[in-house]
Amino acid sequence: MRNLITDVRGVLVGNAEDAVAATGVTVALFERPTIASVAVLGGAPGTRDTALLEPGMTVEHVDGIVLSGGSAWGLSAADGVMSWLAAEGRGFPVGGLRVPIVPQAILFDLANGGDKPFARGDGEAPYRRLGGLAAAEAAAEFALGTAGAGFGATTKNLKGGLGSASAVAATGQVVGALVAVNAVGMATIGDGPHFWAAPYEQGAEFGGRGWPATIAPDDLTLRFKGGPGANTTIALVATDAVLTKAQAKRMALCAHDGLARALRPVHAPLDGDVVFAAATGHSGAPSDAYALTELCATAADVLARAVARAVYNASALPFAGARPAWHDRFGG
Repeated sequence: MRNLITDVRGVLVGNAEDAVAATGVTVALFERPTIASVAVLGGAPGTRDTALLEPGMTVEHVDGIVLSGGSAWGLSAADGVMSWLAAEGRGFPVGGLRVPIVPQAILFDLANGGDKPFARGDGEAPYRRLGGLAAAEAAAEFALGTAGAGFGATTKNLKGGLGSASAVAATGQVVGALVAVNAVGMATIGDGPHFWAAPYEQGAEFGGRGWPATIAPDDLTLRFKGGPGANTTIALVATDAVLTKAQAKRMALCAHDGLARALRPVHAPLDGDVVFAAATGHSGAPSDAYALTELCATAADVLARAVARAVYNASALPFAGARPAWHDRFGG
């Protein structure tokens, strides 16, 4: 186990970044067409092709999931992924042709200090190019922290980033999470180093600090960054179980609990929080509704851990006024 979403058989992940623009793209590719669904609970989402993931829609399988910076400009990242997949002969068959299915969610990283002339109407946005590069880089190992879709991400007080985690559920099936954390609020408690996700930590994967000795009333004071549309946490949870689209939808909904355990606040009018769920089917179906519940609960736990790992592994951007990384503030 790598403690990455790629511990789920059939999932590969690639990152690509533009350091000057301080933005990037993360692509999760599936080695074969895969059942997927989505749950959108934030008040300001930016998405592409999410309607087809609802259980009643015709298309059953996807070829990949794209997470990107760039706000609405970032939605072109899926074009680059589609082109790469088409060259590989992947996609939904239609009239002798194939259409790669790659739903996407974006986050707002336009105001993080990077040079983004495309947001001023000058030149082309880099996201189509980055999407193709990230697809080509998809592998079992990939970077966390200031990488991919998390390259330009921030939270209220610290640098955000890209996180991942995995676990074996009580059913014996593997569940993993991938997340780009650009939250309106905080992953840490008050002004200290402790993560809200501390009870779910495995080993010292995000510092091993546990809970603080006390949680003071001021630690619960809501603190916000940015403004409307400026914040989003976007994620994918995946399992090697066999799920229907409706069951994948339930997993996506339950996985949002992981965001609620790891971030304060979450699902707010200022957030575009989106969680995709996918089932590669390599290990067989859950035996009953209780087994599905085990998978859903595990998805929430690994997503909470992935959020903390995103912030813990991030490094600060090299711009004046950039938010510090967790390690800058609190050491090793």
